[in-house]
Amino acid sequence: MKKYSILHPAVFKLDGGAMFGIIPKPLWSKKIPADDLNRIQLSLRVMLIETKKRKILIDTGIGDYHGKKFDERFGVLGTENPLIKSLREQLNLQPESITDLIVSHLHFDHVGGLGGGETHHCLFPKAKIHLHEKHYDYALNPTIRDAGSFHQEYFRPMIEDKNQQGLVHWLSGEEGIVIEDDGDLINFKCSHGHTPFLVHPYDEKFIYMADLVPTAAHVPLPWVMGYDISPGITTKDKKRFFDFIIEKNLTMIFEHDMEYWGSSVIKRSEVDYLSQSELKVSDLNGPQIFQ
Repeated sequence: MKKYSILHPAVFKLDGGAMFGIIPKPLWSKKIPADDLNRIQLSLRVMLIETKKRKILIDTGIGDYHGKKFDERFGVLGTENPLIKSLREQLNLQPESITDLIVSHLHFDHVGGLGGGETHHCLFPKAKIHLHEKHYDYALNPTIRDAGSFHQEYFRPMIEDKNQQGLVHWLSGEEGIVIEDDGDLINFKCSHGHTPFLVHPYDEKFIYMADLVPTAAHVPLPWVMGYDISPGITTKDKKRFFDFIIEKNLTMIFEHDMEYWGSSVIKRSEVDYLSQSELKVSDLNGPQIFQ
């Protein structure tokens, strides 16, 4: 039997207009209010899945390596090594206990907790990294528009070191298996609108939406981030994923929503989808959500 936990090691802020693209502020600000710099507060939610043999982390948050100027610009609030602290204090787990790290994509707010200190050494010495090979190639050669989201000098040495140790599982194709072990199965599907070959892990209960649907407010198809490299593709990706989620009766995990950690989705027409049975963070009693 699997045990699922969600952790909230830190928060940060991004421009509300950028987070909602073409959606006018009078609409999106009703969902998530902005501060005096037009920024909205966002969670850096990660998920832990524990099986009989494995402890699997999905994404690692923003980390602590960025410096004061960066943290002020993005409103980062967290401690030193925030993910490690959350694992220890909330789940009594040491970083050496983590067996697997599934990286949805390599933007700084998703992979920043992978390492720590000035040398950026990996904080999870025994963990195998599961990462899409084509996304890694893109992250090393992004466009000028999104290059700032990829801190190559930070993640590349750690991934190359892990690869030399035989501790990188390179995912390929549009979908497939991430982990299959003694009856426990975690699959993945890719989206491409936010960034090429963004990995969405899922099992029989949950699917991790990452930046395809970062908050509950982003469920309607036109509500797409301005950060997306191909916003039109994002709308197609969302429709494709929502039909799959409904078919499989899955619960979406929202990586960046401060109020809701997940929900199901319903289809009202071919172009109209809504979140349903939204799950509030305030209703959680600690990090465990299901066992």
